[in-house]
Amino acid sequence: MQTQLKNIKVEAEREIASAKTPKDIEDVRVKYLGKKGALTAILKQMGGLSSDERPIIGQLANEVRDFIGEKINASMKKIKKARLDEQLSSEKIDVTLPGMRKTLGHKHPLSIVLDEVKEIFVGMGFDIVDGPEIETDYYNFEALNMPKHHPARDTQDTFYIDENTLLRTQTSCVQIRTMENSEPPIRMISPGRVYRSDAVDATHSPLFHQIEGLVVDRGITFSDLKGTLETFFQALYGQGCVVRFRPHHFPYTEPSAEVDVQCFSCGGHGCRLCKNEGWIEILGCGMVHPVVLKNCGIDPEIYSGFAFGVGLERIAMRRYNINDMRLFYENDVRFLNQF
Repeated sequence: MQTQLKNIKVEAEREIASAKTPKDIEDVRVKYLGKKGALTAILKQMGGLSSDERPIIGQLANEVRDFIGEKINASMKKIKKARLDEQLSSEKIDVTLPGMRKTLGHKHPLSIVLDEVKEIFVGMGFDIVDGPEIETDYYNFEALNMPKHHPARDTQDTFYIDENTLLRTQTSCVQIRTMENSEPPIRMISPGRVYRSDAVDATHSPLFHQIEGLVVDRGITFSDLKGTLETFFQALYGQGCVVRFRPHHFPYTEPSAEVDVQCFSCGGHGCRLCKNEGWIEILGCGMVHPVVLKNCGIDPEIYSGFAFGVGLERIAMRRYNINDMRLFYENDVRFLNQF
């Protein structure tokens, strides 16, 4: 048995010396000192020894156990220190090197213009109202006097989730929700993302941003609408801004108009951007249709109102003389750094 204990000591020392990882050390500990280890197995046999041999073997076994334990602890410390030194060496920082300058971001040009628009309308007493981008067919079309199979829906073809759920084509649905839940007088704008299945070109995108405006009160006339929009464009573009109103038709306003601004690229002479017309359509507007007021529980015999919808991208293009709205979405840092 003494020979076995000496062999265990020699073998354990050799295996500890060759261990490379903490797992290797743990495996050695379990092999020799564990409940089912080699040293434990020897100690279980001591009951068969004579009274003279038992203290000698017990003392030797204790010495072997202490020896193996010390070797294991020393080797574990050595391995951990080597690993720490390696980690510190690989992660060391030369504090004498110059620091790396962090590039700070800034607002996107669309956000800059939207903030200006909000400030202008808030200054005129308007509230800012938000609404869901996923809408029902009722709020997006039917409540706006566009029942199913109405031809005006063709110009606002959008992305449907199911038969009655869709991505909104305009933020006018927020106007409906506001009129349903508020008593006149109402004065609000609703900016947000809208979706239409338009082909991508210099002035169209299947995703864009729209700002809808609504005023409902007693005695509201078309002259109030015209004065509000002219004040808005002059505040945004300056007193030299040239705008025009053209008769148009929208199912949800009557009378209706389109508002154009003179093309900033060609000065009204005609170019690719304005399709050689000299003008760029900027928004649609009109007096709120009596049917729309009735749908929202407002008596059109007492109240009247006007509404308008302006594309954020188009007024931003005019604001910064940008000739292609696709630049807003391409994430070209060379473009964005100009703002």
